[in-house]
Amino acid sequence: MTGSRVWLVTGASSGFGRAITEAAVAAGDTVVAAARRTDALAGLADAHPDRVEPLALDVTGPSADLTAAVDDVVARHGRLDVLVNNAGRTQVGALEETTDDELRALFDLHVMGPAFLTRAALPHFRAQGSGAVVQMSSVGGQVCVPGFGVYCATKFALEGLTETVAQECPHVRFLVVEPGAFRTELFRPGAAVMSTPMAAYEDTVGPTRAFVTGGDGTQPGDPAKAATAILTALAADDAPLRLPLGRDAVAGIRTRLAGLADDLERWEPLSVGTDVSAGGGGAPAPR
Repeated sequence: MTGSRVWLVTGASSGFGRAITEAAVAAGDTVVAAARRTDALAGLADAHPDRVEPLALDVTGPSADLTAAVDDVVARHGRLDVLVNNAGRTQVGALEETTDDELRALFDLHVMGPAFLTRAALPHFRAQGSGAVVQMSSVGGQVCVPGFGVYCATKFALEGLTETVAQECPHVRFLVVEPGAFRTELFRPGAAVMSTPMAAYEDTVGPTRAFVTGGDGTQPGDPAKAATAILTALAADDAPLRLPLGRDAVAGIRTRLAGLADDLERWEPLSVGTDVSAGGGGAPAPR
């Protein structure tokens, strides 16, 4: 993907969204920078009045509103080249600690919003014969941590949906980004939703809660470097479907994959023995 492009970036006022917006503008592209509150984008828009267009948008709103927003971008700019589903937040709580409203709200933000926006973009990409969707997932889309169960569930869902849609729409480039801990505003005081703690989960969820509440500014990842990496991957002829970012993300995903491979190998005789034409097979001895 080369030349001047039109981007729609959600959650553009800070963190990864802001860094991606700045990187795209530096590359000569135009960005419709969407956020619930656009005041934080005023300086960037003033500095690049022809390249940055703030858009007030709540991705948890009705699907009709999200479709209208995408259609309006195309109507005003003539095309949409890259959709970045970045809006998100952190939520910490064991499943038993998490309320109905907290659970549903996070799925609305991390799954339903991106699904609606992606669905709205697909007809335009089909008409153009090209387009790209960047799904800002997380290392939590592959690696689970106590207290992040609902958060991880939303990212697992987003990744599964995207992997399927990528097979349905070969003319569209999909990039699932899986950052580890980066110095965004997800961990700033008051940014994360903290479910009311229960004493029963202090040993398992307590360390995660402490990390989120006290870890701001200690994360190893640089959002500006992440944005550069995302643009590099999008431009590559052999772009991956998934792009982990950060040493912690790479190490965590590698450990999980090794564990999955080990389970698959150890239990393969029992697994394949369930076929109708199976030739036997029983439970393997754990090694």
